[in-house]
Amino acid sequence: MASTVDRVHARAPGKINVYFRVGGLADDGYHPVASVYQAVSLYEDVWATPADGFTLSVTGSVELGAVPRDDTNLALRAARLLAREIGIEDGVHLQIHKTVPVAGGMGGGSADAAAALVACDALWAAGLSHAELMALAAQLGADVPFALMGGTAVGTGHGDQLNPALAQGRFDWVLAISDEGLSTPAVYAELDEYRLAAGPRAEPAVAHPGVRPAVLQALRQGDARRLASASHNDLDPAALRLRPPLDDIINLGLDEGALTAFVSGSGPTIAMLAEDERAAIGLQISLSTQGHKALHVHGPVPGARVVAS
Repeated sequence: MASTVDRVHARAPGKINVYFRVGGLADDGYHPVASVYQAVSLYEDVWATPADGFTLSVTGSVELGAVPRDDTNLALRAARLLAREIGIEDGVHLQIHKTVPVAGGMGGGSADAAAALVACDALWAAGLSHAELMALAAQLGADVPFALMGGTAVGTGHGDQLNPALAQGRFDWVLAISDEGLSTPAVYAELDEYRLAAGPRAEPAVAHPGVRPAVLQALRQGDARRLASASHNDLDPAALRLRPPLDDIINLGLDEGALTAFVSGSGPTIAMLAEDERAAIGLQISLSTQGHKALHVHGPVPGARVVAS
């Protein structure tokens, strides 16, 4: 199957875990989770160009030192997986431009993979259905299917069993960005140690975590204040133990008017929910003037898609 176009540009969003419950460590070595994802207006861009082999280049507005350039890169793995699935021997060069913080708890690598799937599907004229692409995405990692799907969704199991969630209107977020990422496995390991050490004082780990109905009700109503009251992240204590200064940023955000502030996913990005767009802009300015990297984003936004040239 030969490429029918010279270049395809695809884009996929980063995400915030509006709600995140983590069960105890299971026999398969994973933690069952219950998450409410929201895709936000911070994007990864991928350009796919025909090539003899599978290669990539990476640029971006964030620190890129931790981005793998070899076959462990999730976007390259996505391209190879799709090539095997449709039975072609064509190669591809992926040019990735990153704006989602690397190892920041916002699924930037997963967004790269989702965008690569969409871009290569178009480049090779494969014509896979959304369901077929979702099945491939699930083989790549827990957050890749949501980056493909976008919007707002409930994720269970390993986070990849997705069901769309209705979210009315727009939610405005301010993200406090850290230069140095956090390892997701390290945060989960720290959570296990924290729960063991804290005993009854810790939030109990359940075998089958679920999402609080109040979270879904707030989303359906488009009510930022109610969503702030219902939001939660079980990984907060672990991330803050590994990176104590994050607690100061959370408190600063709350002092400056955020409705709530918490670690996004495994961190270290701090997500702050604002009353509306105007409040978010004011919060972003306040944080920036005090020396923090702060971005204003909104959600929900669509998942991975081809961008017209």
